[in-house]
Amino acid sequence: MKKINEVLAPQAPALKEKVLQFGEGNFLRAFTDWMINKANNQGCFDGSIVLCQPIAKGMGEVINSQNGMYTLIMRGIENGKPVEKIEANTSVSRCINPYEDYEALLNMARSQDLKVVISNTTEAGIAYKAGDQLTDRPAQSFPAKVCAFLYERYQVFHGATEKGLLFLPVELIDNNGVNLLRIVLQYAEEWGLEENFKTWVKESNHFCSTMVDRIVTGYPGDQLDYFYNEMGYEDKCLVTSEVFNLWVIEGKKEWADILPIHKTDANVIWTEDATPYKKRKVRILNGGHTATVLAAYLSGHSIVLEMMNDPLFEKYLDKLLYDEIIPTLDLPKEDLEQFASDVKDRFRNPYIKHKLLDISLNSCSKWCARCMPSLLGYVEETGKLPKALAFSFAAFIRFYKGTMDNGHYTGIRADGTVYSIKDDMEVLEFFAKIWAEKDALGIAQGVLSNTAFWNGTDLNAIDGLTALVTSYLNAMEEKEIKEVLASLLA
Repeated sequence: MKKINEVLAPQAPALKEKVLQFGEGNFLRAFTDWMINKANNQGCFDGSIVLCQPIAKGMGEVINSQNGMYTLIMRGIENGKPVEKIEANTSVSRCINPYEDYEALLNMARSQDLKVVISNTTEAGIAYKAGDQLTDRPAQSFPAKVCAFLYERYQVFHGATEKGLLFLPVELIDNNGVNLLRIVLQYAEEWGLEENFKTWVKESNHFCSTMVDRIVTGYPGDQLDYFYNEMGYEDKCLVTSEVFNLWVIEGKKEWADILPIHKTDANVIWTEDATPYKKRKVRILNGGHTATVLAAYLSGHSIVLEMMNDPLFEKYLDKLLYDEIIPTLDLPKEDLEQFASDVKDRFRNPYIKHKLLDISLNSCSKWCARCMPSLLGYVEETGKLPKALAFSFAAFIRFYKGTMDNGHYTGIRADGTVYSIKDDMEVLEFFAKIWAEKDALGIAQGVLSNTAFWNGTDLNAIDGLTALVTSYLNAMEEKEIKEVLASLLA
């Protein structure tokens, strides 16, 4: 079978290299590069992407062997039906390895055409590293690389305002753009660079904070024969993802025209305040997971898809999302309900086998960050208790019923399955002790009053919550979880 670059022709050589991307891995190629390729195909943009390996070992060699081309296969649920979409990306011009050819990276800094820098260097990438120097080729930390890159550009173009760049980091830390700028300026100060350069960095460059949302399932090594047959060629950079995509970019709206991917049918939101969108994602998507999966596992399910195929749990998720979580959020109701509908489709994705036990990791801190704000917000908005969220809290406590053996904490499901409970050791020790010593009321009171878990809040102070959680815990000891849930939803 022929290779991708023997069948398809790249469009990148006819385009100016307007985008530099630190990161050549699966996520960016299935997310940002897909959006840019879409913008090129739909006539919204006319620029190619230069990839740059953020570490010495990467995919550059194989990407270049395919002339930058690769295929994205998106699979999921749309309008209630499974879909599979195959799209070739022909907008990547090349991949640089700065550890072997640092001059190639500096040449990008000198480029008249460059407009945008995108990055995904892992959560640890946007961090200060002592010892990095301007003379390093390259520096170790990503912000130091950026500082050196910008200083080269500043010198070549004599600080021209119009030669500033748009920075779009997607690293999974809060305020990623703000933090990248802060550390770049820290290096500029440490290296003794001139004040005019620092001013140019701050005023002529645009560092946006962004939030991304797409599950990228990576290289489908076990299905290559099927996909090669569907595509009609071999592709060693093949990547798979879900269909859903969302990129929220926080910055001035006029900056959006520098990279007008928002003009395509990709789901891109430019906003001057990303807070409501972050809150929506945490409470609906992440909170929907955390509030359901522990009860689903205790009921005998193993993956999210099984849970969604259970009508009882779909009804439970609906009550959580539409009746108790959405009323606590600030965005328009129709936007929130559409996002919740998209979340349900994502949970139903038949191509992703998301294990409930994997999601259960560190559920104590997850419940605090993802579910507690909805519980407190619902009480504040309505003056009533959110019964489904209270049930999820009781299921969390019940899931953490276990025994400690040589630092390994395990629970037992009703069907006899022994499962690992994974969390910080102080959390596990607390639950082992309280389950060994207390009855349901004492357990509920003890967990709710542990302010170290709940950001300093004693949840017993919420009128009626202790009694409601206790009643659920007692019911879970006497009946199957599904019976208790069915009574709640009746």
